[in-house]
Amino acid sequence: MTPDWTWHGGALEAAKRHFGTGDRPWLDLSTGINPHRWPGSDTIAIDWHRLPEREALADLEAAAAAHFGTAPHYVCAVPGSEIGLRLVGQIIGGSAHYVAPSYRTHGEIFAKMIPVGRSEAKDTEGTLLLANPNNPDGCLTDTGQLQARKGWLLVDEAFADCTRAISAAPKVSDDARLILFRSFGKFFGLAGVRLGFVVGPPVLLDPLRALLGAWPVSAAAIAIGTAAYRDRRWIEAMRAQLDHEAVTLDTVLLRHGLAATGDCPLFRLIETDNARGLFERLAHAAILTRPFADQPRWLRLGLPGSDEALARLAGALAHG
Repeated sequence: MTPDWTWHGGALEAAKRHFGTGDRPWLDLSTGINPHRWPGSDTIAIDWHRLPEREALADLEAAAAAHFGTAPHYVCAVPGSEIGLRLVGQIIGGSAHYVAPSYRTHGEIFAKMIPVGRSEAKDTEGTLLLANPNNPDGCLTDTGQLQARKGWLLVDEAFADCTRAISAAPKVSDDARLILFRSFGKFFGLAGVRLGFVVGPPVLLDPLRALLGAWPVSAAAIAIGTAAYRDRRWIEAMRAQLDHEAVTLDTVLLRHGLAATGDCPLFRLIETDNARGLFERLAHAAILTRPFADQPRWLRLGLPGSDEALARLAGALAHG
């Protein structure tokens, strides 16, 4: 199976080349990105002529901080949470443990990465990195128990927007050795904006800002992100909608003998002996899902996003 499909989701062009489904439109369920993007991005005027103003960046970080539940001086905007992860790894340095299985990039952040199971994490010393909710299985971790460890605790909260109560953002402080990573594009359905945030104490954010330089994110990211984070009505309505659509997806999967063994409002993880065959069957129907090279029985599916797309998935599952 080509690495393009097992490294990250979204390798749509590679799938088109390999499976050759002609002009048929593809349904991309491989990424875990909200299929319903925040609608305000189409109406915001972007000043492409000027460099982003420092005050506008501060306003974005304040809007994000209010959404996360922390103070603005603990929030630093970055051009995507993955870049934030990699830069923080450079700043802290040394080796680290990371909870596996998880987001594949986690194994590349530090000079030496040592995988541990979730039950072993609390007994490690030094830097520990995990995702909460976890990707790809959606498992939740009580990060409060892990803060008693010796060393930095790094928590990738890329999918935390779907359920506000799970975030550790209110626990970030000057004294806590706690760093969070937040993604804008997944929940707001605007991954192409390339916007993320590092949430942590100034002792970490000050050198991070020095690495990022004067204009860390684009004028478009600032304008769209600021407005989206302040759209409380849309955020609350979308959380409820995603929960409903995820349950509806569960019903379709169960109808075809596929129960979710891992879940998050933005995706479902199924486990089956024929995961590779199912991936290829769906791909021949121009439906891209997410397989895993190191877990051949796993397949992750994002939300279809419409009744038509859900019916298309159900039809492909039925004709196996």
